[in-house]
Amino acid sequence: MNDKLKDAAKNMKELGLGALTHANRHAAYQDPANDKWAELSVLQAAHAAEILIKARIAEEHPLLIFEKFPQTSEDDISLEALFEKGTTVEWSQLPNRLWATTGIHLENLEIFKAFGKTRNGIQHFGAVPYKMSPSLETLKFIYAVIDPFINNCWGLYAIDYDEDGDPYVNFLNTLISNEIKFLVSKQAAECQEYWSSELENCSPEYKNLMGKRICDALK
Repeated sequence: MNDKLKDAAKNMKELGLGALTHANRHAAYQDPANDKWAELSVLQAAHAAEILIKARIAEEHPLLIFEKFPQTSEDDISLEALFEKGTTVEWSQLPNRLWATTGIHLENLEIFKAFGKTRNGIQHFGAVPYKMSPSLETLKFIYAVIDPFINNCWGLYAIDYDEDGDPYVNFLNTLISNEIKFLVSKQAAECQEYWSSELENCSPEYKNLMGKRICDALK
């Protein structure tokens, strides 16, 4: 393998988690100086998912994320050639490539496909073309698709990636008030005094599920 490609998967994973951090922040909060945070959260969440899936594929081999390689007479493909002329797998093909290379099935595939269409609509029209909440759609996508994926691959939790200095104080209340199911990290469970009271206003089914996840995280 080209030495310059050895850290590709690691670097992609870190970049994907950075995009996830932005997506969580922009979906759960507002900025009076920028009224596009909701729309940006959609783009960032889709970006995060794409990079993280490709990062996991690249852990098998970096070249597996490519659909088309640059033509070369050399025995090895340079990083520069891949950067300039390589074509990576498109969004719609990512679940199949992930399964074929790693044996991992992406959870909630229909949500993944639908979110890709939402991302394309916002990206190309600059606005939401129909009645929907971009922020809510982003959070639903993150915790139905990205959250179980990064937990399965690396033991990570999407709720731990937020730009708020105290993510467990405010951020989780937004998820809970919308009854979004999320995986609970040990750190979050240990800070449950900041957000568990919000569960009292939720449906019994949601309270029971999240209560069990809190207990499991503390074991």
